[in-house]
Amino acid sequence: MSSQSRIRVAIIGAGPVGSLCACFLAEHGYDITVYESRKDIRLMVTSVGRSINLALSERGVKALRFVGLDNVVIEELTEPMSGRMIHANDGKLFSIPYDVLQNKCLYSVSRKELNKLLLTKLEKYSNIKLKFSHKLINVNFTNGSLSFENSENQSKRIVKHDLIIGCDGAHSTLRTHMSHLPMFNFSQNYIDHSYMEIILKYDGNNKTLISNHLHIWPRGTFMLIALPNKDKSWTCTLFMPNKNFSSLLDPSKKDAIHSFFVEYFKDFTEFISIDDLIDQIKSIKPQPLISIKCNPYHYSDKFLLMGDAAHAIVPFFGQGMNAGFEDCTVLNQLLEEYDHDLKMIIKSFSVKRIRDAEAISDMAFYNYIEMRDLVTRRTFLWRKKIDNVLFKLFPEVWIPLYNSVTFTSIPYSQCKLQSEWQDKVLLKIFLFFILLLTSIFVLCILQLIK
Repeated sequence: MSSQSRIRVAIIGAGPVGSLCACFLAEHGYDITVYESRKDIRLMVTSVGRSINLALSERGVKALRFVGLDNVVIEELTEPMSGRMIHANDGKLFSIPYDVLQNKCLYSVSRKELNKLLLTKLEKYSNIKLKFSHKLINVNFTNGSLSFENSENQSKRIVKHDLIIGCDGAHSTLRTHMSHLPMFNFSQNYIDHSYMEIILKYDGNNKTLISNHLHIWPRGTFMLIALPNKDKSWTCTLFMPNKNFSSLLDPSKKDAIHSFFVEYFKDFTEFISIDDLIDQIKSIKPQPLISIKCNPYHYSDKFLLMGDAAHAIVPFFGQGMNAGFEDCTVLNQLLEEYDHDLKMIIKSFSVKRIRDAEAISDMAFYNYIEMRDLVTRRTFLWRKKIDNVLFKLFPEVWIPLYNSVTFTSIPYSQCKLQSEWQDKVLLKIFLFFILLLTSIFVLCILQLIK
């Protein structure tokens, strides 16, 4: 641990990214205070906020490895997923492995359980202070002061730090204040789709889904997915256009939920009682899906955004948390590269991460189309077969897009460019064979004429 204790850092948000970022900086000896607007989730019965299960992959594992938590998280909190299990309309099942070369897998993990582990980890550092129920209410960008309100006793306090890092999620308070600054570009996009979570509880008697897979019921414009949990339950999420949810939840249609699931997800109803399914759906509201882009991620040499606060993405590539954890890895690399020159580090972070974050944001939107529709098409399945063959023959040159994003640390923007190059190569090969077959056909016709 180097001696950086004279530099005081404030981290806004004690979610997974904020907690991990605090651990990273603590390893370098910074004096850190983490401010969280919520109460300690370890003391709460349920976690408030986004609850979609997370898919931990290589980028996230690499970041956890730096603070010695990779094996603990994988062994104690996760369930492996080696591929997608597709549930077709006709009830047939077929598996699409994630990695045919090395059999690598994703790890399904509860956001709350992972966050609890990270909070416990950061409390072990003597140079980290953790303050719950502290809501950021104002930011003074001139003198670098932050104003907080304690929700437990309504007291207010103003503090100053040398570096302020906003890890407070897609609805970041720090980013909201930064959006009023000149030359700060910001956009948010709510897509016309929402999600609703359904829990398949395990009681030892009911049927269980095939393990070691992410299950998908693709239905063209919408889909249902299921991720395994450590306790043998499954966290299922229904993604649909908002108009479909309105129809599903229309109180005038008494049997709408039952009819909908029997029509589109008949085999799913074998794993859950209709009464339980209806009760769960009626007790919650569909949650919106938002995409956030901003540029730059910093202001002066004192304020920096990371994780969803900087680049919230839709969850369809399973990279939201992994991208946020990779932010911590990149920040750590820059700390060493620039020998803790914060002015250079903060500016370089924006330059280095914006292009990659925007690339994975675009790819996540595409992956929704792939998951809900393309996975059942023959053209997609043939493309996967071709990709796998080329991957086996040329593993250093031809890495399929999903593999490069999920199982490597290749920058997201490079993964995207590589995929576009692969598409062009395959198109040229296809056109070559079409031309070749056409030429052979023409020659045969000419021979017959003679």
